[in-house]
Amino acid sequence: MMQLSKKVVNMGELRRLACLGVPDGGGTDVRPLVWKLLLGYLPTERSLWPYELEKKRSQYSAYKDEFLLNPSEKLRRIEESKLSRKKELTGERNGLLPRSEVTNEEHPLSFGKSSLWNQYFQESEILEQIDRDVKRTHPDKSFFSAKSNQESLRRILIIFSRLYPSVRYVQGLNEVLAPLFYVLKNDLDTSNSTSAEADTFFCFVELISGFKNNYCKHLDNSRVGIRSILSKLSQLLKKHDEELWRHMEVITKVYPQYYAFRWITLLLTMEFSFNVCIHIWDAMLGDPEGPPDTLLRICCAMLILVRKRLLVGDFTANIQLLQHYPQTNIDHLLHIANRLRGTMPS
Repeated sequence: MMQLSKKVVNMGELRRLACLGVPDGGGTDVRPLVWKLLLGYLPTERSLWPYELEKKRSQYSAYKDEFLLNPSEKLRRIEESKLSRKKELTGERNGLLPRSEVTNEEHPLSFGKSSLWNQYFQESEILEQIDRDVKRTHPDKSFFSAKSNQESLRRILIIFSRLYPSVRYVQGLNEVLAPLFYVLKNDLDTSNSTSAEADTFFCFVELISGFKNNYCKHLDNSRVGIRSILSKLSQLLKKHDEELWRHMEVITKVYPQYYAFRWITLLLTMEFSFNVCIHIWDAMLGDPEGPPDTLLRICCAMLILVRKRLLVGDFTANIQLLQHYPQTNIDHLLHIANRLRGTMPS
């Protein structure tokens, strides 16, 4: 990966190399840096990296102050700020905020739309869902069982849900977040690993931006919603293997929504082992066609790869096969997906 040592990274070349597979370990694990570049978190010019990292990490710190404090702490800081400004204006050195200046909107029982307490209680259901999902994230891996790492995942998802209300939090986003945090947290450069939470947040935002319509329920039936994406997968399969498409959708009635909804919304994180998923993501993030189209090509390749079994299966057998996808040669899978390049339905 000599490309990473150049003054200006050639993204075309980096994408090509990433699609071939990012090397693991050996004391020179470059995947954290490669993913940051592929996701657009870092600019191509090396000299700008320190400035960009400092700016984004400082911004994340501000987000934590803004979105993670409970209402009483937020109100305390607001009142301290008001009091400080009042002292500056009046020259006073002592005194408390008069009770008359505490509005009804700041009362814990207020139902006002602008009430911090009302907003806090309305979001409690989302916070509980995030807590449950974070605790269920890869329980087989000790990395995700560590309390500090669970707290990082929790903070990222809470801030994301509050900063992007059109998506908020959708069950399963913890699974999409997990590979990003794992890769960035295991950066061999401690100056980066200690700031992995902030870096992961912005990389997560960049990743989800390409798929956000899949998570917006009000767009489900629109031209850009998840149903449209599933239809594209059906069209792609029909174009490349009409016999298999006909058996699946005409004869056995196995439609993409029965198996591919999870594939697409969770970016294949539940279909393969964790380490295999990371290698698939190398190709997905690196492909010049972009992650959304690349993901669909990989999903289509997954069907083609097990076509013999699907063609002799009935509804039940095929659903079971696709909901519990078998172990496979990932290089061969990506090779098939690569052959489908440039054929995405419009």
